[in-house]
Amino acid sequence: MAYVIGVDVGGTFTDAVLDDDAGTVLAAKSPSTPPDYSRGVLDVLELLAEQLSKTLPELLAETHHIAHGTTSSLNALVMGNVPPVGFLTTKGHRDSIFIMNVEGRYLGRSPHELQHVLGQSKDHALLPKRHALEVTERIDRDGTVVVGLDEDEARRAIRALLADGVQAIAVSLLWSFRNPVHERRLRELIAEEDPSVFVALSSEVSPRIREFARNATTIMSTQIGPGLRDYLGTLEASLRDNGLTGPLLVMQSNGGAVAAKEAPAAAISTVGSVLTGGVVGSVALGRQLGHRNIISTDVGGTTFLAGLIVDGEPVRDTSTVINHHPINVPTLRVDAIGSGGGAIAWLDAGGNLRIGPRSAQAVPGPACYGNGGTEPTNTDANLVLGILPEKGLLGGRKPLSLEPARQAIDTQIAKPLGLSVEEAAAAIYTVQNAQTGDLLRKTVVEAGHDPRNFVLYAFGGAGPAHCAGYAAEVGCDEVVVPLGPVASAFSAFGLASSDIVLAAELSDPTTVPFDPARAERNFAELEQRVRAGLERQGVKFETVELYREIDMRYAMQLAEVTAPVAAGPLGTAEIETAASAFEKRYAELFGKDAGFREAGIQAITFRVRGIGVLPFSPELPEVPPATGPAEPVTTRPVQLDARLGYVDTPVYDYRELRAGHELVGPAIVEVPTTTVVVPGGSTGTVDHLGNLTIRRTA
Repeated sequence: MAYVIGVDVGGTFTDAVLDDDAGTVLAAKSPSTPPDYSRGVLDVLELLAEQLSKTLPELLAETHHIAHGTTSSLNALVMGNVPPVGFLTTKGHRDSIFIMNVEGRYLGRSPHELQHVLGQSKDHALLPKRHALEVTERIDRDGTVVVGLDEDEARRAIRALLADGVQAIAVSLLWSFRNPVHERRLRELIAEEDPSVFVALSSEVSPRIREFARNATTIMSTQIGPGLRDYLGTLEASLRDNGLTGPLLVMQSNGGAVAAKEAPAAAISTVGSVLTGGVVGSVALGRQLGHRNIISTDVGGTTFLAGLIVDGEPVRDTSTVINHHPINVPTLRVDAIGSGGGAIAWLDAGGNLRIGPRSAQAVPGPACYGNGGTEPTNTDANLVLGILPEKGLLGGRKPLSLEPARQAIDTQIAKPLGLSVEEAAAAIYTVQNAQTGDLLRKTVVEAGHDPRNFVLYAFGGAGPAHCAGYAAEVGCDEVVVPLGPVASAFSAFGLASSDIVLAAELSDPTTVPFDPARAERNFAELEQRVRAGLERQGVKFETVELYREIDMRYAMQLAEVTAPVAAGPLGTAEIETAASAFEKRYAELFGKDAGFREAGIQAITFRVRGIGVLPFSPELPEVPPATGPAEPVTTRPVQLDARLGYVDTPVYDYRELRAGHELVGPAIVEVPTTTVVVPGGSTGTVDHLGNLTIRRTA
């Protein structure tokens, strides 16, 4: 027996899904344990072991690998909880990270914020100026050394940074992606001064053109590298002590995993690890259900996440934005807002009801948890509305208290607005559905797609309670809620489904048509780097798949679009095919006839993605067929529509549901780890895998 385990560490709960090579799929959920999240990982693995009537060491001894996704890196960056780091760059270019290429004023800001020009600022510098020092050296755009590195000056700068208490140093020199010789020498000089200092080089972390983005990416990777190294080291040591012999893998933003020992060197690649798990799981489930166009939505305790799968492939981006800084990380595109189950409801200065982005998280949690939380959350509103049972979550291991929830809503929302507690709870529920619907419009419609051509997948602890509402906001008529053994642990299912994915890239700007031999040399170098990286993972693959692509743009423009490139050998025909693919995608994104071929097309960054396909991947097992109609276990007053008030609503136990059962809304389905709402005017049908498909009938 060989197990594959996916572990999703969120801000509120830690989820795990186990699959074996005989078709068994199990899931578990346990509260996260900040600041030492590794304890929560061991707790949830203990719960899996109990379901198999095994001890934790017995379980881990039979585990092929663990795929782990964590929010710790992203949370550290967003909250500024990072150690002091130093920055070394080419003389005359230090201030690029403070000027921020103008982008620092608008990147990552909402349309509402952009309208208030005077309220914008650039007070979010990555580090103080005393920690950003310059060294004398110069490499030109062709990679030729024009001025050699002044090593004596470099040593003085390194000593000054270490004396000021920095724990890690980022090195990003001008044009180093064309020739990294000076960056590598600086790493050697740092090691001579203090071999324990963490060092990141831009030529390894982000070998891509554009100085500001490359600097920001390298600095942020340096900020989280030591913490990720220490966390993964502690976790892996605990797992080894408990009998794990297989590898510990860490999910990356690109939708694939990497060995834990490799992750800190490119720490920035892990910032979206939990965000992408649900998208990867949706791809895997979509293959089983025959769905190729999917809106993947994950609502946990802290965030609402939305990703897109088009024609069977997740939508990818080559960069993202964190704290108003551009980050060069190949990633699955996942949009996020702070609007999870623990998102706090509050009133702004104008008396408008707002939900999130602040979250009650695991500690103290929503008011109804009884752990000292006093602010009203989505979870508190759902309890007041009858959507959640008072017996609580996690199969009763997390009981909920109605009175603290009512008191929090009454004090902070209802009385200031002149509403009853029930009306205020209904308002929170409605606003939550509306603002998550807004994010879906950004994810789907603004990307040029029609939501009516997609199936929406909804998971996470809070997703199934709201999915019918936010799907209706964008006109999506079919919703699939995974209700088999994975339920709210679907992101962990995605982690367990992931393969090893590595990417290598290199900026080498040129104009189409360009010399095929030049492109072939670039791709050959990148493929060699990817294959070498895959060999270091310590895992045997069934196959290795390599994909080539080029980021292209029209001349004099900044909007780069990624185009696939055929496997070699390359000729002029293959290059022209790639350029045509760029123009087609550009038109889809920016409108028909928006492109202008006569201006010329430039190839900017060459990239290779390598996928090491692992021996087996989880699939949801089939459930028995129904032998009669579904029978509710009870009824309770539930308010799903403020206009109708409370309605006696049938409540079903998902463990009693079978393939073919049909539930007529309004109805509630209770799962130990989540609750599903089937609103009036819709039906819920259980499919052959135990998923509940909600379709609107009115």
